[in-house]
Formats: sequence, C-alpha cells, structure tokens
Amino acid sequence: MGLNLDDKKAVVAEVSAQVASAQTIAVAEYRGIAVGDLTVLRAKARESGVYLRVLKNTLVRRAIADTPFAGLADQLAGPLIYGISADPVAAAKVLNDFAKGNDKLVLKAGSYAGRVLDKGAVQELASIPSREELLAKLLGVMQAPLSGFAGVLAALAKKREEEGAAA
Repeated sequence: MGLNLDDKKAVVAEVSAQVASAQTIAVAEYRGIAVGDLTVLRAKARESGVYLRVLKNTLVRRAIADTPFAGLADQLAGPLIYGISADPVAAAKVLNDFAKGNDKLVLKAGSYAGRVLDKGAVQELASIPSREELLAKLLGVMQAPLSGFAGVLAALAKKREEEGAAA
C-alpha cells in the first residue's frame, strides 16, 4: 500500500529536519538482507546517533533539494537505506562496519561538506576516528605530561625526606 499525499509530506518534513542538522549522509543498497540483520543494523545506528531509514528515493530527493546534499540526488536509485548523522563520521562508519560483515549491504555513495562521495570515499570517511575517540586520545596526550610531572615531584619529595633523615 502506497503513501497518501499527507504521509509523503510528513516523510519529507521528517527527513528535511534530519538533513538540516546533518553533516553526513551515507547511502547503501540493502537488497536481500534478512529482517533480523536490518534490526541489528538499526540498533547499531541508534547507539551511534545515526538516523537510519529505508526511504523512497523520490521523497529523499525532495528533502535534500536546496541543501548541501543536493548533489547526491543523482546517486539515488534502487532499494536504498539512508544513514544521516550530525557526527561527520558516524553514518559512514555504521554502514561501512555492517557491510564488512554482511555482503548483501553494499555501500553506494554519500555526501559530506557539500561534496558527493563515491563508495571508496565513504569507506575512507568511515576509517577516520570518531569525535569521541579523538577527544579520548587528546585527553590521554594532555594527561601524560601531568602524570610524568607528578612522578618527578614525588621522587623529589622522597629524596628530600631521605636527605632530611640522614642529616
């Protein structure tokens, strides 16, 4: 059963709202994937903050018109699942990681920062560490000198105690 006009308008409005706050859209063909596998993919997407949905391509074309993602419209053909995220890497990472374990999900294209990405570029984008991973690494780098400095101070204090006890 198809969507009536009001339902179509609601879908376009929902997708437009997601696209308005998005930095990345990743698109994959899902032909032949079992329902259970799609359920697992949706759960991973939710955990990563990715809006993941199977949508009619014509409705997505309307939703991305006049946005930085408009160039992606030429790539929208076939049974597609859309990953939309505010995190620049999350959508690409979720779809790419799932595609590695399931050959029926085929990355097709994406868009980031106003540029249309082919399959290879989406895979490269997915290989970039997420914002959280980068922040954790930065924190580790920032803490390393402090912990080293604290160790030096402790050694100096111990040395002074020993010198004071010997005198």
